[in-house]
Amino acid sequence: MTKNTITIFDTTLRDGEQSPGASMNIEEKIAVALQLERLNVDVIEAGFAASSKGDFESIKEIAKNVRNSSICSLSRCVESDILAAHNALKDAHKKRLHLFLATSPIHMEYKLKKTPTQVLELAQQSIQRAREFFDDIQFSCEDACRSEISFLKEVAHAAIEAGAKTLNMPDTVGYRLPHEIGEIIKELSDFIKDKAVISVHCHNDLGLAVANSIYGVINGARQVECTINGLGERAGNCALEEVVMILKTRKDVFDKYGGLDSKINTREIYKASKLVAEVTGIRPQPNKAIVGKNAFSHESGIHQDGILKHRETYEIMQPSDIGLVNNENLVLGKHSGRAAFRDKITSLGYELDSNTLDNVFERFKILCDSKKVVYDEDILALITESNASVPQVFSLISCQCSSTSNGLNVAALSVARDGEVRSDCAIGNGSVDSILKAIERVCEISGRLLDYKVESVSRGKDAMANVVLKVSFNDSRAVIGHGKDLDTLLATAKAYINALNSYLRMEKFLG
Repeated sequence: MTKNTITIFDTTLRDGEQSPGASMNIEEKIAVALQLERLNVDVIEAGFAASSKGDFESIKEIAKNVRNSSICSLSRCVESDILAAHNALKDAHKKRLHLFLATSPIHMEYKLKKTPTQVLELAQQSIQRAREFFDDIQFSCEDACRSEISFLKEVAHAAIEAGAKTLNMPDTVGYRLPHEIGEIIKELSDFIKDKAVISVHCHNDLGLAVANSIYGVINGARQVECTINGLGERAGNCALEEVVMILKTRKDVFDKYGGLDSKINTREIYKASKLVAEVTGIRPQPNKAIVGKNAFSHESGIHQDGILKHRETYEIMQPSDIGLVNNENLVLGKHSGRAAFRDKITSLGYELDSNTLDNVFERFKILCDSKKVVYDEDILALITESNASVPQVFSLISCQCSSTSNGLNVAALSVARDGEVRSDCAIGNGSVDSILKAIERVCEISGRLLDYKVESVSRGKDAMANVVLKVSFNDSRAVIGHGKDLDTLLATAKAYINALNSYLRMEKFLG
């Protein structure tokens, strides 16, 4: 990697998962990590090993499955955190430790209750301890952009001397303006020289995360911390897809700074965006840059005329640049064979192993029996669902609902577990309530529904419904459930059982 190649540090699985409602199970996290690897992300921050047993196990499993990207765990400057990260990353082909400690006056005084001298000593000691287990150490000055520049220089010098190779300067509360970030990074870059890589981690509280990251890069930062779809706590983080496509699209500008660019395979961006949206249930707004539903749409007659005459009149990027392929020339239906289906999958940019292809093809044929036209979006939904599938403890056999405006709403269903089929029914305040109550009666596990969303996968009256719900079973941590079907109520039943299976899988992992 040259000194002008920007390292892309993806924290979708750590900072991104801190978005309210963005919890992922272990299978989903592995699926996202593998897609990030296909995206050619340099560093994947897989979680915070010491924060919970769930995070520890997720990092451990990701470390076993990913070979090309470096796997990273967050860690406080606490020995037990460092040891937890070390144990979680033992199987990683390439690994990094990400230590952090607050350096702003307000954080040191009110949160840490430490003097600047104590913070400096703790940072050095923690890095030195971490060096016993890790060659690649990143140190973050939490709330760096509200820290005094003179103290940041002291910490930077001490961290480098102790063995840190990357120094991260987060705009933790998304407070700074682009020119301010640029000034901070420029002064630190001139001070550090080439002794360490400077990184930026910008939050989007004022809608400036991407702009701030770009100004950081222009002024000497050579790592950007970001997330898919800009996912993250509060207003989110710097969006990976935006930073990467800015570097790619505006080469005329970045060539003036030595040819700055990333190693990201941009044709995997759209797939990464779809997968993260699918497993978290948080979809980008339609007008979101790069990956939004309308990002390459043109409704204005003037724009449409211009596009038809010469695409670059109104498009600065090709949809294919991000892997968005609208290839509906090959129409698939109930009589389509496996070979034609495999060709369609390939044309959409996916390579599936034989077992996964068989599984998706089987569900495709079932869908064709009920739907006249199967769109690319339908096939993509089947692929995404398969990539992040959870081992089945309970499986839905049948579901029947009866609803009326003035009478009783009843659901009767059958569920299989370990080869045994159990059936029951329930009365509820509406069809959804009766379905969920019936599942709880059959499975003998109670849950509390925290969120429920339904949307269409494609278009038309016969579009598949995609139901995403969030449930807390037995007052445990909330889990996400997904279900797709032409019948919205059946999709609801599938989603609730999917959530239940995720919960049981998590309980099994956590002992």
